[in-house]
Amino acid sequence: MCRPTRAVWCLVFLAVVAAAGVVAAQDRLPNLPAPHTMKQTGDSPGAVTFNHASHVDPAAPNCTSCHPTLFRILKPGGTHDGKAITHEGMTKGAACGSCHGRKAFGFDDCTLCHRSQ
Repeated sequence: MCRPTRAVWCLVFLAVVAAAGVVAAQDRLPNLPAPHTMKQTGDSPGAVTFNHASHVDPAAPNCTSCHPTLFRILKPGGTHDGKAITHEGMTKGAACGSCHGRKAFGFDDCTLCHRSQ
């Protein structure tokens, strides 16, 4: 019979540690709200559906990055000041534009957010 080498045991150990890290990260995630689809208005190319799961880092979830400074917690799609989310406002850094166009992808491809129904 072949005995596992030290390298094999190291790989097994690393796989177990990685799996435990994934489980631990999932335990730290809050119960995320369901996706919220905002109404299509004016000349918008399509409705926008906000999905918390694509905006939360599972390794370090931080709801306070957006709540309540940018968005209300208990009103889906509601900004902290009650103003509508507009493309013009976002390009000036309001609402979604506080990250998008700065730290996250910009406004070059409308289909990244807007989907026709």
